[in-house]
Amino acid sequence: MRTKLSHFNFDLPENLIAKYPTEDRADSRLMVLHRDSGKIEHRKFRDLIEYFDEGDTFVFNNTKVFPARMYGRKEKTGANIEVFLLRELNSEMRLWDVLVDPARKIRVGNKLYFSDKDDNDILIAEVVDNTTSRGRTIRFLFEGTDEEFQNQLSVLGNTPLPKYINRPAEAIDRERYQTIYAKEIGAVAAPTAGLHFSRELMKRLEIKGIDFAELTLHVGLGTFRSIDVEDLSKHKMDAEYFRINDDAVGKVNKAMKTKKRIVSVGTTSMRSLESAVSAENTLKVAEGWTNKFIYPPYDFSIANSMVTNFHLPKSSLVIMVCAFGGYDFVLEAYKQAIKEGYRFFSYGDAMLIL
Repeated sequence: MRTKLSHFNFDLPENLIAKYPTEDRADSRLMVLHRDSGKIEHRKFRDLIEYFDEGDTFVFNNTKVFPARMYGRKEKTGANIEVFLLRELNSEMRLWDVLVDPARKIRVGNKLYFSDKDDNDILIAEVVDNTTSRGRTIRFLFEGTDEEFQNQLSVLGNTPLPKYINRPAEAIDRERYQTIYAKEIGAVAAPTAGLHFSRELMKRLEIKGIDFAELTLHVGLGTFRSIDVEDLSKHKMDAEYFRINDDAVGKVNKAMKTKKRIVSVGTTSMRSLESAVSAENTLKVAEGWTNKFIYPPYDFSIANSMVTNFHLPKSSLVIMVCAFGGYDFVLEAYKQAIKEGYRFFSYGDAMLIL
């Protein structure tokens, strides 16, 4: 039973954490794991199409990342601050749940000023509550329309690259730290397995008769939160909002009935699918919050294939992939990936588990 955190540790050279995406989305490398034979192949992501046929169904998470990292200054002192928007709590009052840094300097009642590149103050926020050591509730003092407010956030916000990438966000990240099918605004991190799908590859899959089902799970920072308990049964995931509609349910259940491949594109799609299993072990319409944590041993009900990135040691993501692909098989594949110089994490290479 692989239920201890230390079972999912491995040495990852820092230089293998990708700082930038490949020039073309589908030019990432693709490691293919065949669970039935134990075979491992090394391909390009654009070769993914060769493994699927008409009627197979890909399940995509269509969440859209918003520019959640904002830089401003505190009233009176002018001290520089970082505000990371987590989620909107009340759209009418413009209340937001945020993380602040440095937290010790930001107290209830403080006003925070955010300026554009010409140093004009175009947004002011007031701190109205403490939620955690770094967490605050803030209210934006803005009286325009919702569209105008979203435009201001877009102008002032920066792409929320994960800290592991270890560089400031650049212009390229606005496009590339976003899937081409992103629609539903609400994520503070990209569902990164989907970053490899180019418009050309999507068109080729469509022409081949492969179905696309879309669901929404708004990825939160909890995806990257470290696990601090050795006994995995005691770990609690942060809850994330998800929604699966009739269209997705129809496509997925049709593929199940006809014994086609159902491909979960990423761990967020997999968590959503496994949070909406009916009593008959099919997919059902669902909306709400899920804090589902998947670790071995686990019986998956919906997807029989998976596309995922290469994840960091001891992360909830690598633990889920081991549950799906098999502990020994996945960790052997990771050893090969490190030896062969595969790129890890959000902008890294991909794995297909069949």
